[in-house]
Amino acid sequence: MKTRFYLTLFIIIIQAGSAFAQSEAISVIPKKRIEQDKEREAKAAPESATGIKKSKAMNGSNFMIATANPIATQAGYDILERGGTAADAAFAAQLVLGLVEPQSSGLGGGGFALYWNEKEKKLSSYDGRETAPASVTEDLFLKNGQPMDFEEAVIGGHSVGIPGLPALLDKLYKDNGMMPREEIFQPAFELSKYGFIASPRFVALLEENKESFRFFKSAKDYFLQNNGEPIELNQNIKNEEYNSVLFDFQVKGAGIFYTGRIAKDMIKTVNEAWYHPGNMTEADFASYEVKMRDPVCGKYRIYKVCSMGEPSSGGLTLIQALQMLDRFDLERLDPHTAIPWHYIAEASRLAFADRNLYMADPDVEETPGDRLINPAYTAVRSSLIQDRDAMQIVEAGKPPGWLNVNKVADNKMNNTGTTHISVVDKYGNAISLTSSIETAFGAKIMTNGFLLNNQLTDFSFIPEKDGRKVANRPGPGKRPRSSMTPVIVFDQNDKPVMVIGSAGGSRIIGYVLQRIIAVLDWNMPVEDALALPNILSRGDDIEIEEGKDLPFEPEILEAMGHRVERPEMNSGLSALVWTDGTWYGAADPRREGDALGD
Repeated sequence: MKTRFYLTLFIIIIQAGSAFAQSEAISVIPKKRIEQDKEREAKAAPESATGIKKSKAMNGSNFMIATANPIATQAGYDILERGGTAADAAFAAQLVLGLVEPQSSGLGGGGFALYWNEKEKKLSSYDGRETAPASVTEDLFLKNGQPMDFEEAVIGGHSVGIPGLPALLDKLYKDNGMMPREEIFQPAFELSKYGFIASPRFVALLEENKESFRFFKSAKDYFLQNNGEPIELNQNIKNEEYNSVLFDFQVKGAGIFYTGRIAKDMIKTVNEAWYHPGNMTEADFASYEVKMRDPVCGKYRIYKVCSMGEPSSGGLTLIQALQMLDRFDLERLDPHTAIPWHYIAEASRLAFADRNLYMADPDVEETPGDRLINPAYTAVRSSLIQDRDAMQIVEAGKPPGWLNVNKVADNKMNNTGTTHISVVDKYGNAISLTSSIETAFGAKIMTNGFLLNNQLTDFSFIPEKDGRKVANRPGPGKRPRSSMTPVIVFDQNDKPVMVIGSAGGSRIIGYVLQRIIAVLDWNMPVEDALALPNILSRGDDIEIEEGKDLPFEPEILEAMGHRVERPEMNSGLSALVWTDGTWYGAADPRREGDALGD
């Protein structure tokens, strides 16, 4: 089994390297470009672009997996091939992603998952979001009464939340797993012991972030060489500490992250951080739990679209926008013209206005919740969209039965280092799992071979305005608002026909919205949908992906009253689509991932 795994691993590493080498824009980001990116941080993607490869779809009638890294995809595929469930495959793939793609996710972070159990015909929603330590107050990111710069707030111990991913993976496995744990852990265990090859994207992002590691010894020792330069392309990387943690995790379960040595190591690392030390306790870890939430679902055309509820804003915002668009005949509108993008942008602007005012941790804040996707309410909101004129002022609405208006909007757009896994198995089960450590390489501090998140920077830095509280302000034990948007789309017979999600901070919602429309309305093959130029709106602007050729002139949108921006928009989509008895899968060409199926 080991020989087969390493032979397969060698082949996909060569293929991945070849694909990226053939890209028109590649490898290490020039220093001049890095400085430019820092200057425009507010508009830059959470993880900078590292080239675009040709999009390719795979197909299979039995099972399928798509992830952000070919090594992780292979690990999950092998589990599926041996009869594992979607939960088993996602578990194995995520453990590998935390090793080979540490800038995006890992055991020091958190995530959200939707799981469809075909036998029980049941959709479950798992909240593995990080929580704030009990010591956190609402002025966490204020300095002399003013909000900190984002880059200053990210680095160090005070931005770290209690990680939820280990508990999430374990609960998914206990509820839905089938394979022996040693088989699920084997790929990550062997890769951490014998090494994996540094990919072009990994190396490029290390180059961009190397200055942040210099003052944190464990991260510096792992990511930088003796000369202070990052790990080099194609260098073999081992992670003995991660290997040891995996062994304990396999044998003892996720409890090791919440009591005992590993929890104490995380507390020590955070509280003794050289820069911005935190204030965590053993009680913060011991009290952590994965929350089972009700999925949020809404009708779009003949389909049922389901996603995560709060504290993720992704599901409610996505479904709001789709329901507002339901009255427009997008199927008959040419996606190569500006008109459908005007409608999509206007619906998104309205949905984001509600997101920014209302959405937060529902266990702490009173929020409208499902009232925001009441069809009567979204129909009223949709009526505000005009055919060729952009709204000049977009404000939050008042959903039916909602009387608590003593809050003020938070327009913060979080930047996350995130990954997404989409899986369907031969039993008909499906999982859509999005996980994150927030910014690329998280808080830049490391323990036991994995990076710690900086998810607390997803809270509003400003807790109140004009005497009115921001719903998404920091607080003890609170879960910061997220934009992660794992989605499963069902047909009229409650069969999953699309599994999708993305990386990309608050742009995740727009990335996923665009691809659902491309597949369901425009009948695009999944690989073509993922390769489309990213076009979305989170408020005042329409953002159109920089460097992408457009089939229409942006000036057409400007003539309608839209303000157009052209930022870097490095999405990280992974999607599976059921068409005519076959699953088709693809990963975002902007990253290194791929899909495999049988």
